[in-house]
Amino acid sequence: MKTKYLIGVDIGTQGTKVVLFSEDGKNIMETFVGSKLIYLDDGGIEQDPESIYQSVVIGIRKVIEHTNINPEDIYAVGMDGQMAGIMGIDEDFNPVGNYDSWLDNRCEVCMDYIRSYGEDKVIEITGAPISYAHGPKIIWRKNTRPNEYKRIKKFIMLTTYIAGRLVNMKWQDAYIDYTYLHFSGFADVNKKQWSTELLDYFNVDIEKMPRICNPWDIVGEVTEEGSKDSMLAVGTKIIAGCGDTAATILGAGCTKPSIAVDIAGTASVFACCTNNYLPDTKNKTLIHARSIIDGLWTPLAYVGGGGQCLAWFKNSVINQVGLSFDDLNQEASKVSAGSDGLIFVPHFSGRTCPNNPKVRGSWLHMSWSHTRGHMFRSIMESIGYEYKFYTNTLKELSNEFNLTTIYGVGGGAKSILFNEIKASMLNCNYMPMDRPDSATLACAVMAGYGIGLYSNIENTIHRFVSTKDTITNNKEDNKIYEHQYNRYINNIKALENIY
Repeated sequence: MKTKYLIGVDIGTQGTKVVLFSEDGKNIMETFVGSKLIYLDDGGIEQDPESIYQSVVIGIRKVIEHTNINPEDIYAVGMDGQMAGIMGIDEDFNPVGNYDSWLDNRCEVCMDYIRSYGEDKVIEITGAPISYAHGPKIIWRKNTRPNEYKRIKKFIMLTTYIAGRLVNMKWQDAYIDYTYLHFSGFADVNKKQWSTELLDYFNVDIEKMPRICNPWDIVGEVTEEGSKDSMLAVGTKIIAGCGDTAATILGAGCTKPSIAVDIAGTASVFACCTNNYLPDTKNKTLIHARSIIDGLWTPLAYVGGGGQCLAWFKNSVINQVGLSFDDLNQEASKVSAGSDGLIFVPHFSGRTCPNNPKVRGSWLHMSWSHTRGHMFRSIMESIGYEYKFYTNTLKELSNEFNLTTIYGVGGGAKSILFNEIKASMLNCNYMPMDRPDSATLACAVMAGYGIGLYSNIENTIHRFVSTKDTITNNKEDNKIYEHQYNRYINNIKALENIY
């Protein structure tokens, strides 16, 4: 019997990962094609949409060429992409300017204007605190580049642009799937529709907003031009796709309340599952996002550059030839929980969740007895303290929430010590995932579901994913962390006053 194949594409900040899967979830081959950030003199950070498109089609061509798979046997392609950035297209589906990266903070000048509407009301409607996402970026474009704004027919995601190129999409058919809506700034995330109330208040044209669809919807078939670029067969189905965080969360198996996912990468992302919409108007910390699975919510928060702090310490502070992360982990493992009172603050660019640019990176309460092992461990513990703050915030919103298990993905989940710290900090089990391709796997499953190959997304994901050894909570360390957590929060509050 002929094997059917699916492709999952993950469009990240540093590049694009493409994975070819067989229908039973096996990773046949993967490739990575780098892409570049454009740093502008005014502090802007952008990306060239054409180069992103090329990274996708080059990656697809590579997996087809190196596996000698018949393109006719590839039934569908699913994609995920960066979530908080945005771009515009004209009437010919050509980019109007570059893609505004999620890292671009020029739109901060528009945030007070949005807050003038009432930040609590914005959170209630959109599910997310005001941040460097679509709403402020669109208003910034309108105010600073009015000619571009006039030319834009639709504001879209990178996944929409790539899909549109492959299927020769018309601008009228441009879309956004519902996993991005919390970042849109103008959508009623609970109703899955654009908020005319918000759009009217901020004088943004609703005609420039794309249609809202399901992540698994078929948005078109590969054309001859798309086939020439990618080597995909003409007629291959292209699925709408979703946000990269949504894909990672689903691909890690986070589908039930009481389960969380730790995405331990450059950023440290912590997401949980709930059945209810619980916008965080009190702490303005949790981003209440929709799961790919309709009806499920994945409230999340993150430390921007949290994981990067570990690399910074190794490469910039220590900078010792031959020193590995394993060496530093070993040194840190000899230090007791709480790092003998040493506290690290990981917010090198300001605290993200909740948004507070006044809180910056630092070490506090250093003494002569502290070693680099203490310093390295304190960095890990700072991420755990932030995760504990996130879970406490969710418990305030829902008395029913009871965290039992964390699934770990990303490079940081390879560290046993890091995982032990998080398990003890949060008083739960920590289970690293067996496979690193959770986002692309979710995209492939979503694509298979969209074409009818799979009957259920959740069940299919759980058939394909597995975990490594379970790491349990150390009760003695947990007691120490309960005390140290309160010190950490008090120190964070104190930093706000010495900006």
